[in-house]
Amino acid sequence: MLVANDPQMNFTQMHDRLRLELLRRIERGTLSVSLLARQTGFGQAHLSNFLHGRRQLSLEAMDRILAAQHLTAADLLPALSAATPSPVDEDSDLVPVVSHPVALFEPFIRPSAVQFLLHLPAGSLQSVRARASQPRRAWQRFVAVRIPSAEAMAMEPLVQAEAIAVIDRHYNSLLPYRPNRPSLYAVRHGAHLRLRYVDFLFHRLVLRPLNIAFPVDLIELDPDESPGELLAGRVILILNEL
Repeated sequence: MLVANDPQMNFTQMHDRLRLELLRRIERGTLSVSLLARQTGFGQAHLSNFLHGRRQLSLEAMDRILAAQHLTAADLLPALSAATPSPVDEDSDLVPVVSHPVALFEPFIRPSAVQFLLHLPAGSLQSVRARASQPRRAWQRFVAVRIPSAEAMAMEPLVQAEAIAVIDRHYNSLLPYRPNRPSLYAVRHGAHLRLRYVDFLFHRLVLRPLNIAFPVDLIELDPDESPGELLAGRVILILNEL
């Protein structure tokens, strides 16, 4: 009924919104996979596969998780009351500027999460090639984030304080976009978004800064985790303030 009443919501999207809400609670520290397993009776591996987008849940399983977390199906619907139509601009492509957590975790950008709209020349995004994992293909593709001074320093002079980075979330592959030229990625590192050049060695993501004064960071992947799950996407444009 809820899905039928909202033409923009299907069961795949409901799965994604439930996954997002659970990841938010885990990120805040109010939930863990082991706690959710105890609450629902599901195995941790089963839940981990769902949280990483590698499997869907049955309706019965969704109901059990909703009940355990005191959620209803209505809680997964978009906040339509806050929605406002995006302005029509035939001379530009509009990219929502959002917070770092939204860029990392939210498949669908709620109107209330948009800080402002970035205007790019019309058609400038049409030729950008995608290379996305299957779960990521359902995500809203282009978002932008502002990079504060403390985060920008590791990538100076390419990225300067308060720069805006446009991210293609449909490119979470480590295959180079252009041969012999490193790609810059937005990466989830703990609870933070980092802009780095990225390699994958010995089941670790290697995050390389441009500024040699900053260290190389290593992220150890879980056995069932793929590198693309930690990549918010490829950075396709940096707008530094003049």
